[in-house]
Amino acid sequence: MSVAGSHRVGGGRGVGWRAAYLLAAAALYLADQASKAWAVKRLRDGEVVKVFDGLLHFGYAENPGIAFGRLQGGGEFGRWMLAALAALAVTGLLAYFLRTKRTEDRLLGALALLLAGVAGNLTDRVRLGHVVDFIEVFIGSYQWPTFNVADAAICTGAALLALDLILEGRREGREAKARAEGGTEAAEAARRIL
Repeated sequence: MSVAGSHRVGGGRGVGWRAAYLLAAAALYLADQASKAWAVKRLRDGEVVKVFDGLLHFGYAENPGIAFGRLQGGGEFGRWMLAALAALAVTGLLAYFLRTKRTEDRLLGALALLLAGVAGNLTDRVRLGHVVDFIEVFIGSYQWPTFNVADAAICTGAALLALDLILEGRREGREAKARAEGGTEAAEAARRIL
């Protein structure tokens, strides 16, 4: 088999694992959209569903701004500006995803989560003019800002991305230290020989 044929076979496997991550992102996107549709149908009239009373509730909220209800007063301009920024983010994430090596599972998982989350909220913003939030978490008397499945995916993806950056920095630091120590040992061995 030629080198080109070998490369083509490897490239085919590369498409498969990328497709698996994208399929997982698509499934999460669909779960986000389905859960929001349920929230609109069931909770829009003010009903609150208490799953673990005092800990987890489902209550309908509309967020025309960004995370945690920020920048809500932008009107139509704000809506489309945030939608354009989200569309750029999806494009950038997808490009980064397609350039990432197969061995970078934590990074690929983070990018898939981010893609699903940003696309889920982008769909709401374009279709409805706001993002549907409905998950309410209480920690004692503190209520975490209301969020949705897409928000959870974005936060988890961002945390994994930050973890990857930290661990990659540590790995590079260890490798640099090992190279420096290896260079010192080689220099010492050369001195002994001379």
